[in-house]
Amino acid sequence: MKQVHGATVVRVEHPGAGAASEADAAVTAIPGAAVAVQVADCAPVALVGRGVVAVAHVGWRGLVRGTIAATVQAMGGGDLRGVVGPCIHAECYEFGADELGAAEEAAGPRVRSRTSWGTPALDLVAGIEHQLRACGVDVLVSPWDVCTACTPGYWSHRARGDTQRQAMVVWMTEQ
Repeated sequence: MKQVHGATVVRVEHPGAGAASEADAAVTAIPGAAVAVQVADCAPVALVGRGVVAVAHVGWRGLVRGTIAATVQAMGGGDLRGVVGPCIHAECYEFGADELGAAEEAAGPRVRSRTSWGTPALDLVAGIEHQLRACGVDVLVSPWDVCTACTPGYWSHRARGDTQRQAMVVWMTEQ
């Protein structure tokens, strides 16, 4: 997908479908059809339900524009579980007041934080978890409790101007 920091969700009806779409999330109910997003500091979010999987690219603009809610809706709701992958964490995510206010309005007061050097920051993970729970998604503890900006081995556009990306790929096997 061509990710544009929006809330458009593409439905993948067969392997490879939606590959050139402008979207920030993909949903499929087709076993073997992988869905993927690429990220540097934004968060990859995997969602799993009965017979459906999704992946979403969520940064601060995605929080504000409703990427999580749009993805859950495209999945049909129900009993869903979600996990947030590696992304920038508050200790490294200095943020302006206007954008922080918009993020707080969309994702709750826990998004307000401080960097390790004491300036206002966005807690992207807290915002995503808030929105997932608000949509009725059971949030699993992430096995990737790392900050892309300060953990070696991860790409960060914000910290170093990296042009490379991590990818999160999700698929279902035959049931």
